[in-house]
Amino acid sequence: MKIRKITATPINLRLDAPYLWVFGELDGFSPTIVEVETDEGLTGLGEAPTPAAARIITENLAPALIGRDVFDIAGAEHVSLPFWTGVQSINDRTRIMAFGAIEMALWDLRGKAWNLPLYQLLGGAIRKDIPFTDYFSLRGDGAVKGEKTPEEVADYCVKLHETHGTTFFEGKFSTEDPKMSLKMVELIRKRLGDAVMIRIDSNQAYSLATARQLARPLEDLGVRNWEDPVATLDEMRELRRHCAIPFSTHNVDFARAVDLRVPDAIVSNPTVLGGIGRFVRFVGACEHAGIDYWCYSGDSGIGSAAYLHLCAALAWIREPNQSLFRMQMDDVIEEGPFAPKNNTVRVPEGPGLGVTLSKGKLATLHNDFNVKGPCNKYHDRKNPGTYRRLPLC
Repeated sequence: MKIRKITATPINLRLDAPYLWVFGELDGFSPTIVEVETDEGLTGLGEAPTPAAARIITENLAPALIGRDVFDIAGAEHVSLPFWTGVQSINDRTRIMAFGAIEMALWDLRGKAWNLPLYQLLGGAIRKDIPFTDYFSLRGDGAVKGEKTPEEVADYCVKLHETHGTTFFEGKFSTEDPKMSLKMVELIRKRLGDAVMIRIDSNQAYSLATARQLARPLEDLGVRNWEDPVATLDEMRELRRHCAIPFSTHNVDFARAVDLRVPDAIVSNPTVLGGIGRFVRFVGACEHAGIDYWCYSGDSGIGSAAYLHLCAALAWIREPNQSLFRMQMDDVIEEGPFAPKNNTVRVPEGPGLGVTLSKGKLATLHNDFNVKGPCNKYHDRKNPGTYRRLPLC
């Protein structure tokens, strides 16, 4: 079976209300959806978490891969990323993510050709119900009215608990005045008690001095994990002397993490690591080093389905993955958006990723991208009317 065509389509996935964080306001994400078609009529699906991947795939990777054996994933990587150490050392990982989306689609094709779900190709499932957090944040107004105060955020979390059985929460802790974020966590803990899990994400918002001041009250509130509390891993190592809360980061510099003995967990995405094969090896290295791993949020149902299968097959991914599912307005798959019930989402049982691309939704979300530009840029609240490109979060 040969690769006949590769299509890369950037789309907008809008949130029902923009959330507020250190960068300003975020109203959604703009991934690239990849379709790999074969000469036997099968189509595999993949996703990269950046619209910039579309051009790299169309102009560079697709021409090199057309006509190649669908099952030769290692050969496809060698053609696309011939010197891995070189591409891994650069700051812009877009080419890695672009290939990772194609590689995901090749795994989807393998499952479809052999009529097996991805988790079976990876050795079988040790769990079928995959844990996810629900997300909270101060939010602006969009399709729905956002939560403007810590009290409204706490009300939102209580509603999630009562309606969907949510007891795993993660939220933005990155306001310019950290007292407001601290108040949010205090109220959630007060309203829902000690049994709920609360993780927070500061997106490198705070100086080391400020993070030190926040450490004790956050410890007293029983925070389960603090993601990127400071700007660098070196500062994180220094903060460890003053804080017992486990740290996580989106920085995938594994060698540096082992050397500094921080963070306690890495939070990323299969395509950021170069695809499903490299993801499995990365998680295995994390297990060997005693570093936890879970997946971040913001993907469509295609990327999210990959998370589900990987978490079903890999025992080391023990903590809940992040989820913005309930805030997403639409999806490119007919089955989406996914939504946790009692903290979990069931892994799809169909062949490959087990999800179906909706051509109509793909066209609509691609048109939104073309007309309005990418979502993944943030509104600078200090300079109204200006927008800046968003770093991967």
